[in-house]
Order: sequence, then structure tokens, then C-alpha cells
Amino acid sequence: MKKTFAFHTYGCQMNVRESEAAARALLDAGYTQAADEASADIVIVNSCSVRAKAEDKALGKLGLLCASKRERPGRVVGVMGCMAQRMGDELFRRLPRLDFAIGTRCAERVAPAVEAALHGEATLALRGLHETPDAPSGHVTDGGFSAFVTILLGCNRRCTYCIVPDVRGDEWSRPAREVLCEVRALAEAGVREVTLLGQSIMNYGLRTPAFDESDPPSPGGYRLPFPRLLEAVAAIPGIERIRFTSGHPSGVTDELIRLYREEPKLCHHLHLPVQSGSTAVLSRMRRGYTREQYLEAVAKLRAAVPDIAVTTDVIVGFPGETEADFEETRTLMGAAGFDNAFIFKYSPRPGTVSATWEDDVSEEEKARRNQILLGDQDVRGAILNQKLVGTTQAVLAEGPSLRNKARWSGRTSSNKIVVFTPPEGLKPGDTVALTITRAAPQTLYAE
Repeated sequence: MKKTFAFHTYGCQMNVRESEAAARALLDAGYTQAADEASADIVIVNSCSVRAKAEDKALGKLGLLCASKRERPGRVVGVMGCMAQRMGDELFRRLPRLDFAIGTRCAERVAPAVEAALHGEATLALRGLHETPDAPSGHVTDGGFSAFVTILLGCNRRCTYCIVPDVRGDEWSRPAREVLCEVRALAEAGVREVTLLGQSIMNYGLRTPAFDESDPPSPGGYRLPFPRLLEAVAAIPGIERIRFTSGHPSGVTDELIRLYREEPKLCHHLHLPVQSGSTAVLSRMRRGYTREQYLEAVAKLRAAVPDIAVTTDVIVGFPGETEADFEETRTLMGAAGFDNAFIFKYSPRPGTVSATWEDDVSEEEKARRNQILLGDQDVRGAILNQKLVGTTQAVLAEGPSLRNKARWSGRTSSNKIVVFTPPEGLKPGDTVALTITRAAPQTLYAE
């Protein structure tokens, strides 16, 4: 009987994509996907290191899985991703029953590691972070209508709080031809929406070449690599929506703004992490922009695309953040008019610059600031969403709602979640015109 496998994925969309690539490799090697994690012969945890809490969750999960080997001695338990890259062989000391640890940029080594584990051999595989990575290839689409496509790996920004460059390595852009070939294959398989991924995605093609002289010129006259790639993806038949994440104010160029204005397939949503509204804190974070430059980027976007939704990430309690700094973050969030915000309490990551500084904002104060910003965002989100009541929105249907299977959910171009009663014959991936009847801070309701 063929061995079965399951993945448990933590962290970002790129981790989801890399779990897909590893799953594809296991299927190609003759393994089968388990109906659920409990029944799987092989369980692989794809880990995240961005925050300490993410690592704690992954370690706790691995501990339970390794303990399950007492009753199931033939079970294989492995870990891949950022935490494996950061901790290396320390994982085997903490988890003696662990079978393998595979770092970032080398998901293709998961299948050989599983084979070795089945023969009683442990594997530790960490790729040098200055080496050219193996880009994820092959999807497990299950007839899905939406897919992630990685176009850039690594990050060169070196923000003082961020461990990503240490676990993901240098920026490397996939060749445009390779990306477009993958998107065409997805479109032929029925995918209608693609989300392009990269830690610093707007730097696509700036550090390592993505186009060469033999590639056809941009019909729209785009010279910068990232808008040029977006234009080429939009030209692929069958693709109806294009998203990307995550952005940086420096990437809000005139060319990108023109593409937002002119290309209907490019969704009117941009995730643009700000992290702080204080220029002094932004400088210590080494973010590369001031408060004023960030707000200018948002203003340029809104002037060109009035209905664009802007979402963000914010860190509260960064070392040295005063009450005045925090109030500057509050006022920036109000001025930017964010449609949604993901707010995190600062936690030092080993090996980063800020980890050497005093973590001088108490946990109680971090929690207080976090709750204030969440409350502000709920009020802001409710006001913004209320303006959509009575409008008709094109919604890409995703399927039954998690809370009520009689209702479905989907997303607008601006990434607003809409819950609605499905018309007869509707299928996931269909686009349906819906009239918004009610609004909540994070959700729209429609008929």
C-alpha cells in the first residue's frame, strides 16, 4: 500500500505555495495525499520564523507528532521552511524523534528526505542563502480557481526587526518566461485568479534580471520589470484577476499606478505594510521611507484609482516606541484610511539588529496599544464598508461560508469578503454581480 502524506502549514502565502510544491513532488514520487492529518503515514510541518509565537506553535505541533510515533513507530515526521533554516540541527536535539529538517529554498529535497526516513536515515538539508534557489514548481490545484505563483524569493532590505533575509536569503527573481509558462498552465487547468508572491515583490527584476533581449517588448511601453510582468500575466487567456503581495512605498511608481488605472484584470487592492507612523521609529526599523513618503504613495494611488483598497501591517511596542510615536501611528492610520490592518506586538527575533536592543515597552503596554489600533480599525472598516451598501459588486465566488454552509462567500476586486445566498447553479470560481445589503467592519453581506 502506498504511503500517505499530509502537510501542516504555518505562516505566509509563500509557505502555502511551497507546501504545494513539496506535495507535488511527493505525488510524483508515488506517495498519495491522506484524507486527513490523523491518518497520514507522513506528516510535514512547514514552519514560520517571523514571530516567536509562530515558532512556538510549530514546535508544539512537532512535539505532539513526534510523541504519536510511540503508537505509530513507522510514522515519518519532518519539518521544512524558515524555522528549520534558522534552528538547523538544534531541532534534532529538541525533538529526538524528528526524521528530517529541510530549510528554505530547497523544497525539492523533501521527497528524498521522506524516502531516507522510511529507511531509517535522518536528513538535515539547509541551502546556502547566496545560492540560486529552486523555485517552487508544480501545483496541486484540485480543480481550484485560484493559485499562488512565486515570482521573487528572498529579501535584501534588512529591516532591523526582520529575520526573513537570514532564513530566506538574497533576492532572486524568477525569469519572466518561467513565470508566464506556469501561469499559462494554471489557466489551462481552470485557474481564474493568480496571486503573485514575493517578500519584496516590487523589486522583481531589479536585482537579478527577469527579462532578456529576446523577450518581446511591452505592448504598453512598460520599462520597469514588475509592471511589465503584470501586463504579460494579464494577457494570458483565462486569467480574470491578478493580485500580488507584499508591497513597499518605493514600488508605487508612475508605471505601476498607470497599470492599476488601465488594466482591468489587476485587482484594486494593495497590501502596503507601514509598520509605524513615526518617522523616528521607521528610521530605527530601517524601513527606507518616512511617514510623509508613505502617505504620499497612498495619496498617489487613491488619486489615480479612487476605489482602491489599501491594507497594511503594523508593529506596536518596537524598542524605543514612545507614546508620542504610537499616537503618530494612530494618526497615520486614520490619514491613510486603511481598509484593513494586521497589527502585531513586537517580539525580538534572534540574530536581528533590534534583538540586541532593550525591549523596553512592557507586554501590558504592547497589548494596550494593540487593542487601541484594533478598535480604531473596526470603526474605520465599518465606515468604509457602510459606503458600499446599495452598490453592486462583482464577486468571485469561493464556496460555502465557514460559519453557515447555506451561505457562500467570495471576494471583490478590492479583496472585501462578501457573504451571500448563492443563486442556483453557481460554482466556485464564477463571478457574480451582487447588491450589498449590509456591512460589518470586516465583512459585506449581499443578495
